[in-house]
Amino acid sequence: MSTSTEAAVTWAQALAWRMEKHLLDPVGSEPVAGVVRRLGAVLSMDGSLAELAVRTRRESSRAGELAAALAAGEVVKAFAFRGSMHYLAPEDGGIYLALRSAGRQWELPSWVEHYRLTPEDWPDFRAAVRAAVADGPLTVTELGDILTRDRAYRHLEAVFAEGAGTLVKPLTWQGDVSLGPPRDGRLTLQRLDTNPRWRGVPDLDEAGPAAVVAYLRTYGPATYDHVSYWLGDGLSAGGRRLRSWFAGLGDRLAAVDVDGTTAHVLADDVDALEAARPSEAVRFLPGHDQWVIGPGTKDVHVTPSSRRDLMTRKANPVVVGGVVRGTWARKDDELTVTWLDERRRPVGAIEQEAERLGGIVGRDLRLTLVAGGP
Repeated sequence: MSTSTEAAVTWAQALAWRMEKHLLDPVGSEPVAGVVRRLGAVLSMDGSLAELAVRTRRESSRAGELAAALAAGEVVKAFAFRGSMHYLAPEDGGIYLALRSAGRQWELPSWVEHYRLTPEDWPDFRAAVRAAVADGPLTVTELGDILTRDRAYRHLEAVFAEGAGTLVKPLTWQGDVSLGPPRDGRLTLQRLDTNPRWRGVPDLDEAGPAAVVAYLRTYGPATYDHVSYWLGDGLSAGGRRLRSWFAGLGDRLAAVDVDGTTAHVLADDVDALEAARPSEAVRFLPGHDQWVIGPGTKDVHVTPSSRRDLMTRKANPVVVGGVVRGTWARKDDELTVTWLDERRRPVGAIEQEAERLGGIVGRDLRLTLVAGGP
């Protein structure tokens, strides 16, 4: 596709436009499911961080609303990016699972040897799992107890006794089950096709372009390397496929010059991007928030290289105008903001965001501002 650019913007403009897409400036009024759908996926390994990622993007929110949305089927949970558990929107989360399934891990010789399930065995195994959870969610142990009553799967007793994590993942990729609300701290699996909002896992050729479009809609302007990081490294979609999907969008994409970097957005977003004005909004985000993880911590326009290690280690970022300028940490009612930037601290805006965070977590927070190293 052509690399000629149709517009020229600054990174400050680009990040301001992206912050609006992320419901960060202005903060949005979308329901919980709308926030998850906008972000594409929300990492769910740490429930408190996942909830904060959603609540900080909502003008009005309440504790427990993400768990309630999961219980109601308004969002679903599956193993997705980088093999980790994520919240997805049931309406279009299947596009990401289609890409994750593309490698057909269950057909690899090492998989077949370890689980003693051939590719020909796999459809019957999937059907047995769906039948087992037909009456409601089961823990992995309970699922194993049911499946291993069948002589065909008795050899999997030890696998289920150890948690069956790797065995379960492709079942979520293919839409057979999703992760249900935990029971006594234990993971549960539930049938997915009974959720009326679930639209299934589309064909790969349909899912691929849709996933590229969804990424650019929220995380643009983006280079092909950004797309490859998100959908390739994240979901193992495969470089050849990604390039064909990207190129196949043709005139639906527009190349823009962002301070000398050629990046892409959807063609119908160019006008809004050009009209964007730099943001000075201060936001306290949770560790591994999609704002940082979506473009990747190597993206110096969002995460300056001196702060990359902190973001990789799940520090909570203080974002100003879309750029990580510091970190924050809370212990009970004590909130400490560590400023890591050469720019002057926007004290008033930091205090306002600290008050907003206090409202979200239900605490009267005492703020301490400290200067950190470069």
